[in-house]
Order: sequence, then C-alpha cells, then structure tokens
Amino acid sequence: MSFVRIWVHAVFSTKNHYPYFDSAIRKKLFAHIMGNCEKKGIRLDSIGGWSEHLHLLIALGRDQDIARVMMLIKGESSHWLNGQGFFRGKFYWQDDYFAVSVSESKVDDVRRYIEKQEEHHQAVPFDRELQSLERVMRGDFSG
Repeated sequence: MSFVRIWVHAVFSTKNHYPYFDSAIRKKLFAHIMGNCEKKGIRLDSIGGWSEHLHLLIALGRDQDIARVMMLIKGESSHWLNGQGFFRGKFYWQDDYFAVSVSESKVDDVRRYIEKQEEHHQAVPFDRELQSLERVMRGDFSG
C-alpha cells in the first residue's frame, strides 16, 4: 500500500487584496473550508489568515496535486461566500496563490505560524508579508 504525505503551505488573497474578512466572517469561513475539505478528502491540517488572505497547511495525498486542491478550495469557498450575503457585490479570490513544500521537521513551526495569523498581522501588514513570500519564491532566504 502506498503512503504519500507531502506538506504544503499555501497562501492566497482576496481580489485586489480587499479586506473583506472581519473576525466573525473569518471564523465562519475557516469552519466552512475545514468542513468542505473533509468532504472532499483534502487533509487540511491548519487554517488561519487575516482580513484579506488565508494560510493553509495541507497534506497532499497520493492522488492529489496542489493545482486541483487549490481550485477546489478557492472555487467552493467563493461560491459559499457569495451565497451568504456577507458582502455587497460579488466576492472573488485573487487568481494566483503561493504554495511551498514544508519539511516534516518544520510542520509544527508552520502550524504555529498559521494559528497566530491574527496576532502576527497586528504587527506586520500583509503587503510586507507578501514581499517576504516573493523573496522566498525568488530563492532569496536572507530575510
């Protein structure tokens, strides 16, 4: 029997980084995404975020790829958000996302980082965090 577990830290934002999510909406959205992932067989370990973005820690299984998993999560959650009447007009996620593999030895660190997003973003604005993610994507780990 095959065993595959590939850890991925994924981050995605609302269209134009618009701050749609207050704490009450975030809480409902997190619960909804967790339930949806469970139904679809997506192992979502952790979820966190702030007013305009989400962080997910996902363990991909042997027949899953990040593109399909992200499409399922983002597509279904935007459909759900639009059906809730939380916002004027139509809700959209940004098309792109950030996804990076996580070593098994770093899973607990990433999990803690994701769980502390509200605290983290009281000190670090999302645009600064985006700059850090962009540096990582370019291979610059200097900070």
